[in-house]
Amino acid sequence: MQDHLDDLRFAHVIADTADAASMDRFKALGPVVDTRPDMALLREAETGVEKVIRGQLQRARPRDAALSEGEGLEGTGPRCWVVDAIDGLENFARGVPVWATQLSLLEASEDGYRPVLGIVSAPALGRRWWAATGHGAFTGRSLSSASRLRVSGVSKLPDASLAYSTLIGWEEQGRLNGFLALSRAVWRTRGYGDFWPYMMVAEGVVDLCADPAVSPGDMAANAVIVTEAGGAFTGLDGNPGPLSGNAAASNGLLHDEMLAYLNERY
Repeated sequence: MQDHLDDLRFAHVIADTADAASMDRFKALGPVVDTRPDMALLREAETGVEKVIRGQLQRARPRDAALSEGEGLEGTGPRCWVVDAIDGLENFARGVPVWATQLSLLEASEDGYRPVLGIVSAPALGRRWWAATGHGAFTGRSLSSASRLRVSGVSKLPDASLAYSTLIGWEEQGRLNGFLALSRAVWRTRGYGDFWPYMMVAEGVVDLCADPAVSPGDMAANAVIVTEAGGAFTGLDGNPGPLSGNAAASNGLLHDEMLAYLNERY
């Protein structure tokens, strides 16, 4: 197994720079409370942060490929950095502090690309989470001040907490009734949304979460962090990893039961 600790240290350097750039834009935009946000303006802010990150990658890891929403794929090879400059852009627009920069490293394997490193940095919350394959998952403001993450031990659905981001997405896929049945089977549900439910699964404060439609950039870092914390991360099809176009994460003990509900068609 390759040691990715040097890459992880580099990812923290990038996250520090991205935090500074995104917080500057967050403070400058201010919340919009009288009309729907101008998403074109917000995309400009996101693109600015993305360019900062891509510039660092090009200088320090010129042999690696990089993939991001704004600039697409650049480069080829067995290693690819995936950038989500501002995950939770609508929250960012309204001054809600639940948004983050996500950075992950994917490496080619016999089964295709797999994420081996992930970092999620939420500067407006003052939180950061990270993991590298085989090294565990952690939270803290830096590598030197970190606490190890571990998923919960909840083993019964009536005792479980479920987090989600949308109801409309489940309805559009014909899965809403299954999702609602799952929500009735658990102890409590909360619509935290975006990256945060996955981080809470890794922390053990939430037991289940799922999204009906996601991109690899949304989920690659989350997948590494959840699995290194001892949890399970798959698509709704049960295939491990973040490349199924949707996502389900859990403490592992309840994963199959969750997928059974979410794949039930009514």
